[in-house]
Amino acid sequence: MKRNIILAIAFGVGALSANAQSGTNSPYSQYGLGVLTDQSQGTSRGMNGVGLALRRGNVVNSLNPASYSAVDSLTMIFDIGLSGQITNFKEGNGKKNANNADFEYVVGSFRLLPKVGASFGILPYSNIGYEYSSTATLNETFGSVPVTTKGSGGLHQAFVGIGWNVVKPLSIGANVAYFWGTFERSVSSSSTTYVNDFSRKYSGNVNSYLVTLGAQWEQPLSRKDNLTLGVTVGLGHKLRSSYTIENGDSTVYDATNVLSVPMTYGVGLGWTHGTKWFVGADVMMQKWGSVDFPGSVQSGANTVYALRSGLLKDSYKVNVGADYVPNSSSRNLLSRVHYRIGAGYATPYYYINGKEGPKEMSVSAGFGIPLQNSYNNRSILNISAQWAHTSAKDLITENTFRINLGLTFNERWFAKWKVD
Repeated sequence: MKRNIILAIAFGVGALSANAQSGTNSPYSQYGLGVLTDQSQGTSRGMNGVGLALRRGNVVNSLNPASYSAVDSLTMIFDIGLSGQITNFKEGNGKKNANNADFEYVVGSFRLLPKVGASFGILPYSNIGYEYSSTATLNETFGSVPVTTKGSGGLHQAFVGIGWNVVKPLSIGANVAYFWGTFERSVSSSSTTYVNDFSRKYSGNVNSYLVTLGAQWEQPLSRKDNLTLGVTVGLGHKLRSSYTIENGDSTVYDATNVLSVPMTYGVGLGWTHGTKWFVGADVMMQKWGSVDFPGSVQSGANTVYALRSGLLKDSYKVNVGADYVPNSSSRNLLSRVHYRIGAGYATPYYYINGKEGPKEMSVSAGFGIPLQNSYNNRSILNISAQWAHTSAKDLITENTFRINLGLTFNERWFAKWKVD
């Protein structure tokens, strides 16, 4: 069984390396660092990403590294996730559908020392992927020419984390990640005469790090009820990176270490009732408004490219969700299934032509189905569906239906076997 799990993890890592950059068709991914991804795993995805206060010994929860200290001392946990989605784009009377399928994450967790848990894995950070055609006016004499706008790439992270139960109610933790990726965006025209008037290429490369700190305080309310407070802080800093802008055949901007990630703050509250209920709510804020980003500035008759403030804005996300299992020790399969629901609201982190980008509303529902075989009865198949509506006045409206599949392997690798 261990060999099969290791092979599955190796396959997942390979699939992530090959496909992590193709997780969207959204034209909004042309702004900033792209469309930011959901960082949660299978259990949380059925609750629309809730997890800052989630504290369980049988799941991996990378949203808050303090949760690693809850991992069972006898087990090795692996979680592999993939997703498929259909998105409908609407602008005026025009509509278009697009499909995506991706191997999203591979994470693992185990008990490192008494009261200390560890985790590792690969997660996406952002996706860039779009292509569309339009027309642009060159001048009154020539009129309009066809223009193609497209982009691809993305950023991802390979992390290791540790969580320590300092005293009974308090746990703290940290994730440290190698952060890397490339992206390319371009604007071009099929007009051979005026190709250089519209040709523009933006390319970036990142090889840096990310650090996230977390804490959880678990307060008993009664024999079965606990209230958990979770907080996280992601450190903002300049990235070791390069960024190049080319106009036609000439390079007009070539700089290093000009890309950045913002300070990120999260607060979550969760209520647990025995093994039946978990109800939680998360609030996240990312301080993108303090991050400068390369952009154009008009200097007389010339366009100059430089680091600019005011292209990005602080973003906020609120998620609520619940997980219910009728009877985790029942022999009836339906009584041991986890039933999950969630909802969320998020604001954008970028401006489009000086106006705020689209907001997102989403709802989700899912199941956690126990898997039982001759090896164990603690692994879980997590299935969830999410609908997300992204819109803003006079901009493209996106409606996305997404299916998430996650397989959590929970193996007793560290049990001591006794022979009578």
